[in-house]
Amino acid sequence: MYRLFAAGETRSTSGRFAVIAALFMAASLTGTGAQAESPLQALRHYQEHEQWEAKLDDTLRNLDRIRTNQPTLSAETVIHIENAITRYRRIVSNGGWAAVNTNGRNLRLGSWDGAVAALRQRLVASGDLDPKFISGQRFDGDVDAAVRRFQVRHGLRPDGVVGHAAQAALNVPASVRLRQLETNLVRVRAMSGYLGDTYVMVNIPAAEIEAVDNGIVRSRHTAVVGKIDRQTPILASKIYELNFNPFWTVPRSIIRKDLIPKMQQDPQYWPKTTSGSSTGTATSCRPPMWTGRRMRR
Repeated sequence: MYRLFAAGETRSTSGRFAVIAALFMAASLTGTGAQAESPLQALRHYQEHEQWEAKLDDTLRNLDRIRTNQPTLSAETVIHIENAITRYRRIVSNGGWAAVNTNGRNLRLGSWDGAVAALRQRLVASGDLDPKFISGQRFDGDVDAAVRRFQVRHGLRPDGVVGHAAQAALNVPASVRLRQLETNLVRVRAMSGYLGDTYVMVNIPAAEIEAVDNGIVRSRHTAVVGKIDRQTPILASKIYELNFNPFWTVPRSIIRKDLIPKMQQDPQYWPKTTSGSSTGTATSCRPPMWTGRRMRR
């Protein structure tokens, strides 16, 4: 897919040479059936190859754009939130932003859809896309990078696809986002003092853990956090011990509130979730029997 260009040669010039070569090769074919390819077919195949190569280049470049080693919580976080509040107050005073309706379709790199025009305007309004790219119905590399940036800012998987989750986040009104920023400013002010040179921060809403050393995120990990009705407590504490692969017993609250309802809804839930041992060997297990609120084998 990739090759070295000669001195003075660009992708466009090399592309023209490739087309000419493809056409001559097609014209020289004397076979029939599957072996024969007309110049028009050769040109079409070349164009499809170039399109997919461009999509791959855009995706890799956009992934590099959104990578950051800056911590979510630092001494500068308060300043960033205050600046965001000023910007969002201006957005709200100007009427906010219009909703994006994809009509159930997923928008991704290469899509050509009328909804992309509304998506561009929405991304420009929140500052994720440069205003010079506000027009167009094609989901190109610039839109892809803007969508990924938006997804990262909202704790979504940065896959560049505008599906149900991304559309729901895009359509949250600007006034609601402003209230969220104002609420979190108070919380962050209370937490973002001097955190030390080395610390671990758990971003509960994003279900993410950051290990920070000298102001740089050294590693990020996905966290398991609570639910709205059983929230993870907010705390600040020193770390005295780390356990890798600790033995863990399912708490009674999870058994009662999570596992039992799932087993009652799906009789195969228990076999499906306990069909493998820690060594990867398949095991047989009999689903639990229920008598009221008690469980027995």
